[in-house]
Amino acid sequence: MKLYLDTADRQEWRDLMPTQIFRGITTNPILAARAGLDYPNVDWTSMAAEAVDLGAVELHAQVFGPIEGYVDWAGQLYEAGRKSGIETIVKIPLVEAAIRATPGIKELGGRILMTACYDAKQMFVAQALEADFIAPYFGRMMEAGVDAMGHLATMVQMNNGCEKPCSVLVASLRSPDQMVSLADIGHDCFTIAPSVARSLLDCRLSVAAFEDFEAIAKSGLT
Repeated sequence: MKLYLDTADRQEWRDLMPTQIFRGITTNPILAARAGLDYPNVDWTSMAAEAVDLGAVELHAQVFGPIEGYVDWAGQLYEAGRKSGIETIVKIPLVEAAIRATPGIKELGGRILMTACYDAKQMFVAQALEADFIAPYFGRMMEAGVDAMGHLATMVQMNNGCEKPCSVLVASLRSPDQMVSLADIGHDCFTIAPSVARSLLDCRLSVAAFEDFEAIAKSGLT
């Protein structure tokens, strides 16, 4: 099972990464804006260095801007990772113009993730490009009226027998219950928002049991 923390808010990193349940951190321009960052001017070397300090082994970030600038931007992200001692992974949206730019990014030698997936058919594109990851937006799919669970079940099957499977990194999750349902059909790679992470860490019955243990232990103290 691989878990990633889906936020560009470094305070959330500092709070949640020390749990050591996350392999890495995933970001995109929307998450950066929510964290008050100006995406074109993000200092990725600084971001990567802090991610390393907090125990991350991967940092995922998304290309942006004019398509012709994607390769240069990806090169800068990979270099930021090399300087900081972390693997940086370039996220590429599953739209035609970005797909056409993907071979140039792959020539840089780093790993890639095809993002903003809403349909199992997009797995064909990711597999044909030999992408390392594909990120279906589970919650957004459901909210758009798409049979998200059906598409995600199909994506598991599409990896069966592949010489080089494309890891399905499920994104846009709304609750740990969704994660459990997806794990039941074979998914084992998730990126989750801080709110979902905190819900994952909390169980009312576990808290009650813990409090009982503490109360009994303290009652025997003299």
